Amino acid sequence: MNRILLVPLVLFIALVAFLMIGLRRDPHEVPSPLINKPAPAFQLPQLQVPGKTVSAEEMRGKVWLLNVWATWCVACREEHPLLVEYSKTGAVPIYGLDYKDDRAAALRLLSEEGNPYVLTASDTDGRVAIDYGVYGAPESYLIDRDGVIRFKQIGPLTEDVWQNRILPLAKELNR
Repeated sequence: MNRILLVPLVLFIALVAFLMIGLRRDPHEVPSPLINKPAPAFQLPQLQVPGKTVSAEEMRGKVWLLNVWATWCVACREEHPLLVEYSKTGAVPIYGLDYKDDRAAALRLLSEEGNPYVLTASDTDGRVAIDYGVYGAPESYLIDRDGVIRFKQIGPLTEDVWQNRILPLAKELNR
């Protein structure tokens, strides 16, 4: 048998194996190079009080969740009622990063739909989101007391992710 004829067969088998491995992966589980690395530093104006700033350094010493959102983001609006409920538990303080958004629209949404955030930073040009490796809103990052990112959720937070990933990890990090 001619060995040259085996090349397409070997390539086909390799392609099928590659696709089978890919089909078994969760598309929301995108590995982040920032996991177990210090969260990028930032200092941005507060959404509610633009004359004041908020920085990641201010959260040192506590476990907190950074939620990247925007009013133009449909999935963010779907996630918002859950964030409002989660914030009422006080289990994990939630800070917002309003991503490339109109300030008036963001303030209106928080006023009408409830404000789950301890504070919201206004990232109008999206530079901080780029530093965090944001693919698109919403995304959330659980950050430990030392300012290290321990978990990243791409897409809306769900009850399952909150109960089975974030709360157990936050409890462990708060020990």
